Amino acid sequence: MKGTPELRGRAARLARLFPTGGGGGQAARTPFVLLVVLLLGGGLITLLVLNSALSEGSFQLDDLEQQTKELTDEEQALQRDVDAYSAPQALQRRARELGMVPGGDPAFLAPDGTVKGSPSPAAAATPLVLAPEALTAPTPTPGR
Repeated sequence: MKGTPELRGRAARLARLFPTGGGGGQAARTPFVLLVVLLLGGGLITLLVLNSALSEGSFQLDDLEQQTKELTDEEQALQRDVDAYSAPQALQRRARELGMVPGGDPAFLAPDGTVKGSPSPAAAATPLVLAPEALTAPTPTPGR
């Protein structure tokens, strides 16, 4: 009896397709191990790069959220200023500072060209005094 059984028929034909000898298995294993190591290393490097990109994106998102918060605060402050300047009391005070007076009764024109109502002139305003010392006449000084 031999160490290997004798093959017949289809099994014998298949056995002839494979090379004989035990040394070929070790040589074929080295490229496979190298391929697996390269794939694992490439996967780890890819994960590292992906993780770094996600971290960088997270930092940029935090910076943009902080900038958005600052701009929103600035917008709200500007809106408060606009609201303060457009309040009726503020508009009236500013108009008086500019020398404006409330208008009289208005008149309206009808589509046919007739005047409705009787207009009245605006009340005379007191003059705006910017510098009270300018109202007094300077007294001449002797000797000059």
